[in-house]
Amino acid sequence: MPKIGLIGGSGIYDPELIEETEKKDIDTPFGKPSSPPIVGKISGRDVAFIPRHGENHLYNPSEVNYRANIYALKKLGVRKILATNAVGSLKKNIEPLDVVIPNQIFDRTKNRNSTFFEDGIVAHIGFAEPFCPTLSSNITNYSSKKYSIQAKGTYVCIEGPMFSTKSESNFYRNQGFDIIGMTAIPEAKLAREGEMCYSMIATVTDYDVWHEDEEVTMELVKKRMAKNLANLKDILSEVIPNISLNECQCENALQNTIATNEGVITRKTERRLKHIVSKYL
Repeated sequence: MPKIGLIGGSGIYDPELIEETEKKDIDTPFGKPSSPPIVGKISGRDVAFIPRHGENHLYNPSEVNYRANIYALKKLGVRKILATNAVGSLKKNIEPLDVVIPNQIFDRTKNRNSTFFEDGIVAHIGFAEPFCPTLSSNITNYSSKKYSIQAKGTYVCIEGPMFSTKSESNFYRNQGFDIIGMTAIPEAKLAREGEMCYSMIATVTDYDVWHEDEEVTMELVKKRMAKNLANLKDILSEVIPNISLNECQCENALQNTIATNEGVITRKTERRLKHIVSKYL
């Protein structure tokens, strides 16, 4: 079973790095994932891949079925998730084509299902450190030295799919945020609820709209995504074989967090979340 999951962001639809590929048609209690997961090997490591927006970029950031994507990876046995995300920069010193491994998120979304725990079961899980520090260190330590990589930063997640106004972009800059995107939430929250380590490789495509010398257009973003893709493949081929599979605190995130009395949790609810809650109920 694959222990490492890869979620491909904008521009990452075809898992060219993966060998011995096989599509898995998986159902979840939350519907179908964005695309059938592809399992295979990268440098001998078993991996499972899901393109976040679907194979042909069918789903905008608010339409993505994040719960189905994360649940499908959990069902496949994934313990560590690497997410790739195209982002805008909110800092002059973070330039287009740079890579950021963020350590914090600020949530500005408002229309998304962000938890597995509903309909008769409630859990309050710690999320102070939204990205797994151990997995993020693995990524940083084994990334190629030829890339400009920032090992920490705050990712502000907006609703999308429209880009920010200049007023909003400058507000985020004034708050000290580093990069901006549309997909880290609820993906990171759901991974934590699923007791999976989650970290992000964020590739910068633009300066968002605050920069007076550059207009953010989809044409520009696509052009830069194509350049970033080669870098991402190189980084992933180095990182994935070296990811530690030692147990991490993320894998016990649910311990002592379920607030609902076990005696009132219905069998239907328990069955729905069996891949997540089975060791606690």
